[in-house]
Amino acid sequence: MRELLALQAQDFESARLALRARCPGLTAGDIDRAFDERQLVISWLGRGTLHLVCAEDWAWLLSLSAPRQLAGNRRRLAEEGVTADDADRALVVIERALADCGPSTREDLRPLVAAAGVRSEGQAMVHLLGLAAFGGRIVRCDRQRYALAADWLPVSPPVDRDAALWELGLRYRAAHALAGPRDLAWWAGISLGEARIAWRDTSEPDTDSGPLDPKLLASFDEYVLGWKDRSFAIPERMRPQVFAGGIIRAVATVDGEVVDTWTRPSGRVRLADGDHAALFADEARDVERFLAGTVCENDPPRD
Repeated sequence: MRELLALQAQDFESARLALRARCPGLTAGDIDRAFDERQLVISWLGRGTLHLVCAEDWAWLLSLSAPRQLAGNRRRLAEEGVTADDADRALVVIERALADCGPSTREDLRPLVAAAGVRSEGQAMVHLLGLAAFGGRIVRCDRQRYALAADWLPVSPPVDRDAALWELGLRYRAAHALAGPRDLAWWAGISLGEARIAWRDTSEPDTDSGPLDPKLLASFDEYVLGWKDRSFAIPERMRPQVFAGGIIRAVATVDGEVVDTWTRPSGRVRLADGDHAALFADEARDVERFLAGTVCENDPPRD
């Protein structure tokens, strides 16, 4: 996970499948255990969407994006009918509940916020949790629950912004071949000027490894979302299928190029174009193996 830096995680299952595609033999249970052991967390990072990250990367990534995201968050709360005073009161309620009861879901916290006289219907509760996350108060510690960052994670040392920008540029570029500063600025939710600073002293990763194997990538996968310009991966003919109805669909790639989309009705992988089924048969079996939490006989041994 560390080599990937961050994966979009607004859909928890898709985030787990993104790791499967990059880590042979991994099971869904392995990822769940990493959450239980506090190695992984989810938070609103980068461009203001939920991302899965290693616990040790949370604080410095948050420090880079939160200042720009907080203003937008307060504006969205106002649009939902939550005043600044109400939002501050809700933060106190959320923190107290998590301190007293431990990790809790959004639906656990919603009635407590409502009891304090703060609007919590619709998207208001989501943006209140976002406010707490941008302020470094909470993290999501598994599929649904939130925890106090101070209780869940070790104390983080003060973040030096210049050092954080350098780390961001180094690790983003290592995981995103063919990217440039504009891609980084969009991905990380920072200014283009900061992205150019972050880009200094980085180098293009070596991608001369021969043809890439066929891959099934989940919806909202980093390979589709990690660049502002995705034309190298998604040919024009595929864009209507990939970006449909406000959802970025799960895709099938051959040598790094999207050739199809896929779904999983009744737990079985189905390619939109039946002519591609044989090409992705092994990948389809591995997706089903992963979600079942079992290890196939042909999987490599694991420590």
